[in-house]
Amino acid sequence: MKRLLFTIILATVLWTVMFSPWTAHYVNFWWMMTASACVLSLCATIFAPGWWKRVRLTPSNIFWGVVIAVALWGVFWVGDKLSQLMFDFARPQVDTIYGMKEGESPWLLTVLMLFLIGPAEEIFWRGYVQHNLSLRWNPNLGFVVTTLVYALVHAGSMNFMLTMAAMVAGAAWGLLYRLFPERFAAIIISHALWDVAVFIWFPIM
Repeated sequence: MKRLLFTIILATVLWTVMFSPWTAHYVNFWWMMTASACVLSLCATIFAPGWWKRVRLTPSNIFWGVVIAVALWGVFWVGDKLSQLMFDFARPQVDTIYGMKEGESPWLLTVLMLFLIGPAEEIFWRGYVQHNLSLRWNPNLGFVVTTLVYALVHAGSMNFMLTMAAMVAGAAWGLLYRLFPERFAAIIISHALWDVAVFIWFPIM
């Protein structure tokens, strides 16, 4: 439990530095996000080796990974429209998130999100944190706690929309992992594809 707590604290510190308005301008967001996600997935591999045994890259998992990514993009499209009707600050905060990619190569960001950031986040948050909390407590509590922590590490951004986006996406991936742990590969694929779709291919504007 001490190792798990250490990695969660580490994730909180790294995400706060990346997103906080007081520290974000000192770092390159995309390179720090890539390095942070990789460090955390490495910790997961060192502290709880064997997660890769639950990753089965089958045609079925690839198919469901695409389906999940498309469905989640649709949920966020609807959520964006509703939030704009409900909150005056919604669109400006979303625009701030999209501003993170200004000046960066879309091809580079695509590669980073597809092959490093998206997969590494799932390896850590679902494959390590949720998996181990579920074993220690029970699957339902592991799902709930992981979802809340995943959202809260984004709170340092002071961006309500970003934190809620993390809550919704984390709940979706976490629930899928809770119900279909054998589809871990599909969840990893969906995270990677959703990242690229929402940021590069089909931004929600």
